[in-house]
Amino acid sequence: MNSETTGTRTTEPPPFPMARTCPLHPAPEYAVLRAENPVSQVTVDVTGKPAWVIAKHEHVKQVLTSSAMSSSWKKPGYPLQVALSEEILENLELPLLAQDPPDHTVRRRLLIPELTVKRMQALAPRIQEIVDEHITAMLEHGGPIDLVPALAAPVPGLLFGELMGASREDGALFKEHAEATMTHGVSAEKLDALQMRMEAHLDKLVTEKENNSTDDLLSRIIQRNNEDGRLEHANIVALARMLLFGGFDTVANMISLGTVTLLRHPEQLDELRRDPSLMPKAIGELIRFLSINDSASRRVATEDVTIGGQLIRAGEGVILLYGSANRDESVWENPDELDIHRDTRGHVALGGGIHQCPGGSLVKVELEIVFNTLFRRIPGLRLAVPFEELRFKNDSLMYGVHELPVTW
Repeated sequence: MNSETTGTRTTEPPPFPMARTCPLHPAPEYAVLRAENPVSQVTVDVTGKPAWVIAKHEHVKQVLTSSAMSSSWKKPGYPLQVALSEEILENLELPLLAQDPPDHTVRRRLLIPELTVKRMQALAPRIQEIVDEHITAMLEHGGPIDLVPALAAPVPGLLFGELMGASREDGALFKEHAEATMTHGVSAEKLDALQMRMEAHLDKLVTEKENNSTDDLLSRIIQRNNEDGRLEHANIVALARMLLFGGFDTVANMISLGTVTLLRHPEQLDELRRDPSLMPKAIGELIRFLSINDSASRRVATEDVTIGGQLIRAGEGVILLYGSANRDESVWENPDELDIHRDTRGHVALGGGIHQCPGGSLVKVELEIVFNTLFRRIPGLRLAVPFEELRFKNDSLMYGVHELPVTW
């Protein structure tokens, strides 16, 4: 697959992303890359420009902790994921995941106290209420029903809206924005229009919190920032955008795709029903196994750097293949098999280094409550259509399933 040796280009790089042949496994080319060319070049379909893909776990970890790799979307050579226009990109206040130190450090310090394990576990009773409310509605409706709008989408949407102090009515816009931004093929015009609507909405929400502070996550971040005054209003708006984006789409896709995966592994699902204490470990395995943000993490080299023996020059883009790194045979035995008893420490599905997902604890608490409650209250849950008829999000940077018809 590799089109280059150090400094010598020989063939045209293959297109990226690569297609899956099984919905619950990454593209088969990933195994070939890990074995033969773990650092190789591709042509990014959305831009037509070349970039490096990193396939092995050790090399992905190296990039995640390298000071020679920038996360800034605005740096020349960054392998953009969506067709944002140069005008929008130039004027966009970058989210946390697209910033480098020292700006990244300032924002992360504001955020971390709000997302500690202790604080997230304290949310469990409210999460349980939201989950119970929606599963009760599912039971009253009766099957078949689409699990995505019935449970997977509203649970993280309502929870994060409440955390932010936003209204329920805001949810529709948040959902539309998250889905469009993460989908391949959405036009630049539509993305620009959605981006401007979202910016105006979050600007209004942050202004309300600045003028009338209440007991919510966004208000506390504003209060903490007021103590040292490092961030401007626009910076707080960008932080709010990142929180909504990261807190909604990731969890919604994990709920729907995790449900499909567990239904496809009935023996392990039966174990979880008999012993819910196994669920935390199962959540870690589902996050590793599914790696729904497979190629969403990208970098651009700020100086010449060697990864896996391959020279990457300053200004060249890099795409981290989490789906490949988390199936690396040198790290996990039988990595293509789901094993709810597996020790998954070290997986990179939630990022790493300074860009380790700050909301990881919240994601795990939400998923544990959702899956334990769903399969306890609806023990006969099953797909309402053949697995082969499900429409998976092959056109999205955040993998999942568009609809999930279930019955019982």
